[in-house]
Amino acid sequence: MTIAKTILLFVLAAAAEIGGAWLVWQAVREGKEWWWAGLGVLALGVYGFAATLQPDAHFGRILAAYGGVFVAGSLAWGMVFDGFRPDRWDIIGSVICLLGVAVIMFAPRNAG
Repeated sequence: MTIAKTILLFVLAAAAEIGGAWLVWQAVREGKEWWWAGLGVLALGVYGFAATLQPDAHFGRILAAYGGVFVAGSLAWGMVFDGFRPDRWDIIGSVICLLGVAVIMFAPRNAG
């Protein structure tokens, strides 16, 4: 259950952070209404709390691993919401990042 919880929380964090940043981008760069930015700020606040729910107690480990999720999630978000088409290097890079997430979060560690 811990692995599933970790993955679910990373997905929640990515949706909140990437979605929040995208909403702000839409308001500032694409001329959407100001309240889009307000919703973005709220979503970014949700992201800030999502990491605190992770089962691992180490802030640095959580945020380092989340960076890989952010990379892959940003590319996926761009595909879904902006019609972005990643090239093979984008895909290879995001796979490498996700492998890094797996190593950081799920590698066996000594209890000491």
